[in-house]
Amino acid sequence: MQQQRDVVIGLEVHVQLTSLKTKLFCSCPSDYRGKPPNTYTCPVCLGLPGSLPVVNKKAIEFAVMAALALNCQVSERAVFFRKNYFYVDMSKNFQISMYDRAGGTPIGRGGYVDIDVDGTRKRVRISRIQLEEDPARLVHLGPIEFSPYTLVDYNRAGIALLEIVTEPDLSSPKEARIFLQKLRSILEHCGIFDGSLEGSMRCDANISLAGGARVEIKNITSFKEVERALSFEIARQRELLKRGQQVRRETRHWDEDRRMTFTLRVKEEEHDYRYFPEPDLVPIVITEGFIERVRSMMPELPDHRAERFMREYGLPEYDARVLTSEKALADFFEACVKLYPNPKKVSNWLMTDTMRVLNEYNLDWSSIKMKPEHLAELLKLMDDGVISIKIAKLLIFDVVLRGIPPSKLVEEKGMKRIVDVNYLSQLVEKVFQEFPK
Repeated sequence: MQQQRDVVIGLEVHVQLTSLKTKLFCSCPSDYRGKPPNTYTCPVCLGLPGSLPVVNKKAIEFAVMAALALNCQVSERAVFFRKNYFYVDMSKNFQISMYDRAGGTPIGRGGYVDIDVDGTRKRVRISRIQLEEDPARLVHLGPIEFSPYTLVDYNRAGIALLEIVTEPDLSSPKEARIFLQKLRSILEHCGIFDGSLEGSMRCDANISLAGGARVEIKNITSFKEVERALSFEIARQRELLKRGQQVRRETRHWDEDRRMTFTLRVKEEEHDYRYFPEPDLVPIVITEGFIERVRSMMPELPDHRAERFMREYGLPEYDARVLTSEKALADFFEACVKLYPNPKKVSNWLMTDTMRVLNEYNLDWSSIKMKPEHLAELLKLMDDGVISIKIAKLLIFDVVLRGIPPSKLVEEKGMKRIVDVNYLSQLVEKVFQEFPK
């Protein structure tokens, strides 16, 4: 998709710090997924009268690491604010967050992420990074606007959330998707979150077209859906403007099943939230020593890893960028190369045939059953002439989806390549005898 000059897109990305063992302000466990509703709660995360929050120090460490990884200036002092709103997902009727006005400072400001779009490098600026608590999880029966009731699970309330806000530098849905993929890879390499977990990365997209107001699309949960939601919204707004109608400033919901957005509410202004400093939490002082300690703990990030892949394994830049686009994929590649020292061949099989299986079954790299030793074994079987490339392309499905060693599949299915010339001659002779014409 070509860049669209009249389209302006900015993203607000919410990333759960899933590597934390407890919530942001209390000692409730953070691994709420799959647990019975409303069992991982306490007076603090429910906001009961008299309860006092205490900041999770590890969350501050992770937030600073994310700020450094995204090239931000880390604040010397960060202040929590109360963001007041009345909705069932926040039992105390306010969210503890950070604010970049009225004397407030977020964890980080003024960063950037470089992305590659159709062979061109583009810089997407980061406005701010801040910490806040996740609201509760709402469960609807069917589509949100037709659901007869709403269920609330407060297990998620209080989970540490990193909000990353971009400047409006994106010009197409494709750029938005590529940015989110790059962001996920960076944060996964930092080891602060697992992007394969349901709801661990959510996105609000702000989009406007020349001549129209800014529209916010709430809570989009995957890269593909972000691209689809923005594409739909561009078409919707463009049609309204073409008819001479007004594009209202509003908040809209993306319905994944029907592939359309619809109005949730008229967009709030900042003063509607009545921000004020959280009186139960002191300002967070971030010393230079603390920042340097976090910096010393930082792992190799995707861009540096891609450069090493080119230098160490002799890979083309395209291969190196694709392989480092997901941490699980990059880890798999390196583990496989240790067993089968032909980096380019490993890269080809991961980027083509393996990726084809994942796309067909809508899987990601962290959920595949294939192990590095399985792919190494498959490639060796081809090298030894036991199987042909055609057979390998058939076997890869069972290897990826079921995790069955290729040698075992070859024996079970009788798919060995026939290399005995005498045996082949006998088969040919038998065919001619049975079918002389």
